[in-house]
Amino acid sequence: MIHPDSIADVIEKYDLKNIHMAVIGSHSALEIMDGAKDEGLRTVCICQKGRELPYLRFKRLADKIILVDKFSDMVFKENQDKLRELNSIIVPHRAFTAYLGYDSIENDLLLPILGNRLLFRAEERSYNKNQYLLLEQAQIAHPKIYKNYTEIDKLAIVKIQEYTRKLERAFFIVSSMQDYLEKSQKKIREKIITSEDLKNSVIEEFVLGTYFNFNFFSSPLTPETEFLGIERRLQTNLNDLNAIPAKQQLEFDTEVKHIEIGHTPASIRESMLEKVFELGDKFTAAVRKEYPPGIIGPFSLQSIVTPELEIVVYDVSLRVPGNPIMATTSPYTKYSHGYTFGIGRRIAMEVKAALASNMLSRIIT
Repeated sequence: MIHPDSIADVIEKYDLKNIHMAVIGSHSALEIMDGAKDEGLRTVCICQKGRELPYLRFKRLADKIILVDKFSDMVFKENQDKLRELNSIIVPHRAFTAYLGYDSIENDLLLPILGNRLLFRAEERSYNKNQYLLLEQAQIAHPKIYKNYTEIDKLAIVKIQEYTRKLERAFFIVSSMQDYLEKSQKKIREKIITSEDLKNSVIEEFVLGTYFNFNFFSSPLTPETEFLGIERRLQTNLNDLNAIPAKQQLEFDTEVKHIEIGHTPASIRESMLEKVFELGDKFTAAVRKEYPPGIIGPFSLQSIVTPELEIVVYDVSLRVPGNPIMATTSPYTKYSHGYTFGIGRRIAMEVKAALASNMLSRIIT
């Protein structure tokens, strides 16, 4: 495991007047680089060959592009050397953790990361100190978990990743034990999922209500967990099916998919904001105890608001969540700062504040 002193040694050699925000060219890289440019910081984008076009077309965003055969090649010595020469701080998002893997991030990547590198693994439901534990420690409601498919007695959702595309969800909804068996075996036959992944999947109660992704920022430089805003996910083909009248939906023999393809903005009524603030405060306090020094930077609590106006959190993002729509639509950042911005710019603001106060070591690991 990389020791904090090793990262301190790297930072000691940096030219702090020429910091680059470094990001893997996927997921939310455009938003992260856009926020950095808004704050006058330089950027570097690590692109996989064949997937670099968006980062070349938006010429304003990337000051430097490093091409690699595979994203995981970022850990190669020559690529880490290049990034250190550029005084790079890595900004983590979902593609970063998925393509590099937790072991490499924790043990091989000798580069400063904005965030707590030991915390990313807690997103995985199969890990012992996972997001469910953190929610329970924070006394935040999450959906009931079925220990075995034989317990399914009402609508439930099976949370599992696709076999070939591990970044994509192969979630499916079931209503009974028999329904689970039929649908899971069909997906295995079609090579959408594997029997091994099915054994490690999680079966959750399907909570009815309106879903909101509550986005927060936890800064070691300030005492308050900052609420940044809300967005909702567009999923294919779920959202399109919902637009078709029920009678026509019944005529389709189409499997509902939960692949996230875009985002849409949302707000919540003011009388609920106290609960939202408490949600963020309780979660950051719990993480600080379980994973010191706690959350550093952005996180998202993907939630359902029930008809009783209770908030149930069904998923947690412990790094940059993908939600670029917030950069132009969040009224909550305007309420706090006087102007609207997204997570990318909030990260850049944090780096600038840390540099100005000589506290960069507090926001990186």
